[in-house]
Amino acid sequence: MTTQGAVLVPQDYKPSDKEKFMNPTMTEYFRQKLINWREELLQESSETIKTTLQGEDLNKPDMADRASAETDHALELRTRDRERKLISKINEAIMRIDEETYGYCEETGDPISVKRLDARPTATLSLEAQERHEKMERTHSGE
Repeated sequence: MTTQGAVLVPQDYKPSDKEKFMNPTMTEYFRQKLINWREELLQESSETIKTTLQGEDLNKPDMADRASAETDHALELRTRDRERKLISKINEAIMRIDEETYGYCEETGDPISVKRLDARPTATLSLEAQERHEKMERTHSGE
């Protein structure tokens, strides 16, 4: 069981559309899911910095080895940057939980499906609004 304040989340709890949307247990479930995901990303990032970036010598005498090391290094930095942006989105989602706006579409104000939130806890748009948004992007990018 996980606790935040007085709300307990049973270990086998899975949110569903059958219960009241964003009830205290569901809200705490998503808070813990986001916090655990953030901790996982921070841990991975910390390990990468220790093992890959600090111990790596990019000044190798062999050109092929150096090119390979530089490519690996650049890939690692891009991955870290993506994770940094994801951590920022996770922090924003936790803030929305605190503000009691989490789980509601930014565009329509309607609840985002529990299934979508469970698969993508940082979602800010309902599936329908996301699809409209992507369709508009495709339409405008072709100009």
